Amino acid sequence: MGWSFKVAELADVPLFNMDVEAVGFPEPVADLRDEIATADAVLFACPEYNNSFSGVLKNTIDWLSRGPKPPLLGKPGAILGAGGRFGTIRAQHHLRQTLFHERMNLVMFPEVAVTSAFEQFDDDLNLINDRYRDQVARLVEALIVLAEP
Repeated sequence: MGWSFKVAELADVPLFNMDVEAVGFPEPVADLRDEIATADAVLFACPEYNNSFSGVLKNTIDWLSRGPKPPLLGKPGAILGAGGRFGTIRAQHHLRQTLFHERMNLVMFPEVAVTSAFEQFDDDLNLINDRYRDQVARLVEALIVLAEP
């Protein structure tokens, strides 16, 4: 079985608002919910800001956790990130806590927290550190196994 990845763009997801939700999901939110509902798994690329994950990602998860069929509910998932001195390990910890609320089935190991990210990528944003490339490969393999029926 072949696997493919699609990058979900979050730029058009509006701030969560229960008044807006009451009349229906905005188009960018509805589209994202449909994409995730039909995906076999979700891989979260987690940035770190102020020792936690980004407000943009939290806002998106808030939209995805709503409604009669929240698309993250029980979905297989994994987390990785690239950052500064500690990678994104603190942000990943907070994200993992949030995703447990959605009862996501998350890959626990390997943890991929690329440290000193500015040194680990080339000018075309390709990951050049073999140790981290191996960790990413093992994480994706574990996610695929987790997502198999």
